[in-house]
Amino acid sequence: MKYERIIWGVLLLFIGGVLLLENLNVIEFYWRNVWGFWPIFLIIGGVNLLLNRNGSQTGSIVSLAILIITLAFLFVKGQEKPTHNTWWGFFRDKNIDADVDWNDDITTDTVMSGGNMFHFSEPFVAADSAKKTVLNLSGGGTSFKLENTTDSLFDASVVKRKGEFSLAKTTTDSTNTLTFKMNSSRSNGKNKWSFNAGTSKVNVRLNTQPMWEMNLKLGAGDLNFDLTKYKIRTLNFDGGAADLKIKVGQLLPITDLKIKTGVSNVEISVPKASGCRIKTHTGLASKDFKGFVKKDDGYYETPNFNTSKNKIFINLDGGLASFEVDTY
Repeated sequence: MKYERIIWGVLLLFIGGVLLLENLNVIEFYWRNVWGFWPIFLIIGGVNLLLNRNGSQTGSIVSLAILIITLAFLFVKGQEKPTHNTWWGFFRDKNIDADVDWNDDITTDTVMSGGNMFHFSEPFVAADSAKKTVLNLSGGGTSFKLENTTDSLFDASVVKRKGEFSLAKTTTDSTNTLTFKMNSSRSNGKNKWSFNAGTSKVNVRLNTQPMWEMNLKLGAGDLNFDLTKYKIRTLNFDGGAADLKIKVGQLLPITDLKIKTGVSNVEISVPKASGCRIKTHTGLASKDFKGFVKKDDGYYETPNFNTSKNKIFINLDGGLASFEVDTY
C-alpha cells in the first residue's frame, strides 16, 4: 500500500472537512492561525525519507501518525480567535503594534527603534474635482490603513523599517494617475519588492471630491480601507498572503470590486440599501455571505438587487482563502 497516497488523502480530507463545517456554520475556522505551522509538513516529509530508504513502511507509518496528531492540533488551534492581524504575524512578532499608535498625529516619537517616518502628499487643485483619479498602490510586508480624509489629493504617513516608498503623479485632461509604491531593492535597473521587504505601516488619506479607481497590490501584510466617504467606481485587489478589509459606500450608481488572492483573508462590507451581486471563482476557499441568496453556481445576490438604485458588483477569485461579505 502506498502510504504517500494515504497521507495526501488525509490532508485533503482535513481541508475539505474544515471548509464544509465552515460553510455549514458548524465551526468558525481561522486559517491564519495555522499557516505559521507549515514547516511541520517539511518535517513529516523528512521523516518519511529517512525511515523509508530501504522500502520499509515504518517511515510512512510514523509520518502518517505525526500528520494525524498535527491535524488534530491545527483543528483546535484554527478555531481560536486570531491574536495578530496578518497571516504572517509580522507586527505581533516584532511588537510593532505596541510601539506605534496609528492616528492622524503621528510624530517621530511614535516610530519604533530602527524605523523611520516619512510623509508623502500630492496637492489638490480645483480641476481635480472633475477628473477621474486612478490610485496605483503596491507594497509587501506592509500594513495600509485608510479611514480619514484630506484636503490634499493624496496624503500618506509612513513608518518605514525596510524598503523605499515613492509617490508619482501623471495627468491628462480627464484623468489623474497616482502611483504610490514600495521599492525594496533594485535588480538590473528595475525596482522590485516582495513580502519579505519590510514591516512598514502606512496611513493613507484621500480627497473625497474625485471619482476614484483603485489598483491595489499587496504581497503579504494587511490592508484596511474604509471607503464609505469616497466615490469608488472600481477597486482591483491583487494579493498573496494578505489580509484585506474594505468597507464601501453608495455614492455612485455602480461600483465594481475585483478581488484576486492566494492564501488570504478577505472581509467586505457593503451598504444594505445597495443591491449587490457576488461572482465567485474559488478553489479551496471558505465563503460566508451574510444576507445573500445563492442564484446560480458561483453567483449570489442581495434580495434587493433588481430594485435598488445603486449596485455593487463583487468578483472573488482565490485559492486557499477566506471570503466574508456582510451588509451594514
